[in-house]
Amino acid sequence: MIRRLLTTLMLASSLLLTGCGYNDFQREDEAVKAAWSEVISQYQRRSDLVPNIVATVKGEANFEQETLTKVVEARAKATSIQATPELVNNPEAFNKFQQAQGELSGALSRLLVVSENYPNLKANQGFQDLRVTLEGTENRITVARNKYIQAVQSYNTLARSFPSNLTAKIFGYEPKPNFTVQNEAQISNAPKVDFEKK
Repeated sequence: MIRRLLTTLMLASSLLLTGCGYNDFQREDEAVKAAWSEVISQYQRRSDLVPNIVATVKGEANFEQETLTKVVEARAKATSIQATPELVNNPEAFNKFQQAQGELSGALSRLLVVSENYPNLKANQGFQDLRVTLEGTENRITVARNKYIQAVQSYNTLARSFPSNLTAKIFGYEPKPNFTVQNEAQISNAPKVDFEKK
C-alpha cells in the first residue's frame, strides 16, 4: 500500500514538474544570455573602433576639440560599466548601461556629422574605411539588439503566463529588462513636413 502511494506520488510529481515550465525557463534564460553576449560583443567591437577614429580625426587640423572630447568621454563611460550576463537581471544597472551606450552612439553620430565639414578628412581613405566599419558595426548592434529583444520577450512571456508564472515565483525567475527608446517623447510626435516654397 505504501509502495503504491509512493509510486503514485512520484508519478504525480514528475508530471507536475514537466508541466511547470522549469526546463523552459532554463532554455529561455540561456537564449537571453546568448543574445546578450552578442549585444556585448558588438558594443565591444564599436568601442574598439573609437580610438582609431579619434586618432584619425585628430590628424585633421582645427577639428572641433569639443566633439572629440565628448566621444572620448562617452567611450570611457560606456566601457566603465561591467557588461556581465548578470546585468540583464538588474533593471537599474541595465538602464545605466543602455544610457551610456546611447551617449556613445550620439557622440559618434555628432563626430561623423561634423567631419562632413572637413574636406581633407572626407578624402582620407583610412577615415572612410573606419566610417564604413562603424556603420556596419552599428547595423550589427541593431541586429543583435533585436535578437535580444525577441529572446527577452519569449522569456518574459513565459515568466508571466499561467502556470509557468508559479514556477517563476517559486524559483525567482523575474522578468528581464529590455531596451527602451531614450527619446520616446520626441519621436511620439509626427515630424512636420512643409513642401511649400518660400
